[in-house]
Amino acid sequence: MAGRINDDDVKAVRDAVPIDAVVSEYLQLRNAGGGNLKGLCPFHDEKSPSFQVSPSKGLFHCFGCQEGGDTIAFVMKIDHLSFSETVERLAAKAGITLRYEEGGYNPGHQRGERIRLVEAHKVAAQYYIDQLDSPEAEIGRKFLAERGFDQAAAAHFGVGYSPAGWDHLTRFLRGKGFSDKELILSGLSQDGRRGPIDRFRGRLMWPIRDVGGDVVGFGARKLREDDNGPKYLNTPETPIYKKSQVLYGIDLAKKDIAKVSRAVVVEGYTDVMACHLAGVTTAIATCGTAFGGDHIKILRRLLMDNGSARVIFTFDGDAAGQKAALRAFEDDQKFAAETYIAIAPDGMDPCELRLAKGDQAVAELVEPRTPLFEFALRQIVRRYDLETPAGRAAALDEAAPIVARIKNIASQHEVAVQLAGMLGILDTQFVVRRVGQIARWQRDRGGRGAAPAPAAPQHGGASHARRAAGEYGAPAPSSAPSGPALNLRSPAHRTERELLKLALQRPELVSPAFDAYGVDEFTAPPYAAVRQCVQDAGGATGAPDDYLSAVREAAPDDTVRALVTELAVETIFAKVVDEVYAGAQLVSVRLRAVDRRIRDIQGSLARLGAHGDPAQLAAVQNELWVLTQYAQSLRTNGADAL
Repeated sequence: MAGRINDDDVKAVRDAVPIDAVVSEYLQLRNAGGGNLKGLCPFHDEKSPSFQVSPSKGLFHCFGCQEGGDTIAFVMKIDHLSFSETVERLAAKAGITLRYEEGGYNPGHQRGERIRLVEAHKVAAQYYIDQLDSPEAEIGRKFLAERGFDQAAAAHFGVGYSPAGWDHLTRFLRGKGFSDKELILSGLSQDGRRGPIDRFRGRLMWPIRDVGGDVVGFGARKLREDDNGPKYLNTPETPIYKKSQVLYGIDLAKKDIAKVSRAVVVEGYTDVMACHLAGVTTAIATCGTAFGGDHIKILRRLLMDNGSARVIFTFDGDAAGQKAALRAFEDDQKFAAETYIAIAPDGMDPCELRLAKGDQAVAELVEPRTPLFEFALRQIVRRYDLETPAGRAAALDEAAPIVARIKNIASQHEVAVQLAGMLGILDTQFVVRRVGQIARWQRDRGGRGAAPAPAAPQHGGASHARRAAGEYGAPAPSSAPSGPALNLRSPAHRTERELLKLALQRPELVSPAFDAYGVDEFTAPPYAAVRQCVQDAGGATGAPDDYLSAVREAAPDDTVRALVTELAVETIFAKVVDEVYAGAQLVSVRLRAVDRRIRDIQGSLARLGAHGDPAQLAAVQNELWVLTQYAQSLRTNGADAL
């Protein structure tokens, strides 16, 4: 069995690959202040960004779902890889050769399943590209040329050709060290009567890449009349390819989608090519399936889904295209972005339009014109005779439930008024009331109980409200001292949080005073647990380069470790973070601890009474006097009294 990866090499990989560069391959990041970046979390659905990345610390944390960690943890989570697979993948990206202990380096055995399947697709993609120059592929080159794509265009998109024989690719990949089991699992080969044979034969090949740029599948276009297969044949579902979770062209389009907050959704591979070559570099397409919820999640993270974002769907003008548009409208409410539809004159797709009228016509096509909801409603309304009361009533009965699904009440009202205009119903309020009635009925019918009341805002904004309602309502980890539940409306807990953030992010500002603070000075159990981690990691004074890693490693469980990451990433709430601010937090936490002790001693004095043991009474009174003087000094002299 192969050995574990050398620890120094793991550290080298972690240091060599910037976390913001890796995360940016999957979602758009924007400045969050304090040197941090923020974006929409890839691990849960959210409308406002609560996912933060700290490039200087190499950490990420989501304040919504509490996922967090370093670069390796991010890639493990998002691509469902093992630890060793992730390190190997990042090492390859950074050009680092890994060493393995207890067994040496054996690439064939070290790579996990996903990495092996991705590697097989990478080799296959290059093989298909090389075959496009072969005499047999003349039919494929002709197909591309007839659609306006030259050799440079084919190279840009990695278009290739699969030979017509039974097992050309299979034998080639075997020669590269891939097993029959891996070839079948990858979807590149399939079982034949005498063993594995090529899945794709005699077809034009488009590589399908994930957001990170890895080839995970192929789309294959039929070229010959004697090919009895479907017009387009895609990779089957595999461990690395889920058609509902990939978008063709996303690897090429993602940066521009994020830059301009706009995405153009087209129907086919050649449409994506035509758009990009015409300057519409935000074009992407689904891969043999309808545009759905998982595709929306990918786009929302890149768009930083906000009111200024635009998603433009281009569909053929035929019945199938109109049906696709209506399906897209079903998911429209999952976007905060505004959605539009663009249909070319004469029902041409972008590829045909580019051939007939040039690049400028394609660029003009995708300029937002018709809102998707308006198109969807007009497709319904046009089927009825609006000259008759019965026709208008029937159209309203079909269209009103569509409008009622709009979640935003103001938008719902506005669209209902527009629907009244489409139907020619002068009493617009009748239509508005009808839509509202259906919306209430849909909510009552779909819900399983009363709708939850909106959460009351907490101090510190939305992210604090989520945290207060989230993990801090759960029992404290067993490693934490007992104490009151964490409440961010408590000034004490807010200050303790700030002090811990300083100790993790700017240890030089709170040292050496912080290291003299007891765990019991932190009243919130989770914060006390983090204070213990800092202590177990050697303290904040003279923090080494791997200080944060040491604190995270000292955590007794994942709950405490996640909180360490969260505090290490969260912005410090001060315009100027300096010794004065740090001193104020140190004093505040210490002063509250002293005041608590004073109250405890006053209670002890009351219990002892005038007839208690004189020596014990004197000792308690002396402690009370010392603490009272110390509290007064803290209030008067601030950090100088620590």
